[in-house]
Amino acid sequence: MANRRPVAYVTRVESFSACHRLHSKLLSDEENKAIFGKCNNPNGHGHNYKVEVTVRGPIDEKTGMVINVFDLKTIINDVVMEAMDHKHLDLDVPVFRDSSMVTTTENVTFVIYEGIKEQLPSHVQLHEVKIHETDKNIVVYRGEYEKV
Repeated sequence: MANRRPVAYVTRVESFSACHRLHSKLLSDEENKAIFGKCNNPNGHGHNYKVEVTVRGPIDEKTGMVINVFDLKTIINDVVMEAMDHKHLDLDVPVFRDSSMVTTTENVTFVIYEGIKEQLPSHVQLHEVKIHETDKNIVVYRGEYEKV
């Protein structure tokens, strides 16, 4: 047991509000309307998102923690709350504003995952980011890619 430490998963939950317009710069206005329907409203629409960030790592024998939850909260605050809370995702968040990435919950989850991953200490791995867009629509991203 001397060379082994138990691994635990730690999840932090936060909520943020933001608006967006589902509209692809790669499609015509007619195609956008047909695909995204009322979510293509030129003025956008809003959500009260719930984001769950789960990290995994060995339990430190001195502190008994995988990560200090305050440190995880600080990272989430930087990546999510400061960047996206009470913002128009298409207009106020540079990664969306300056690219052709559509502000679907799938892409929002991916962007949050990448931002959090960059800030975690090396002994902690980001397991997943889960976003509840509504009570019925939930997206999970675990850092997986597929060849295209």
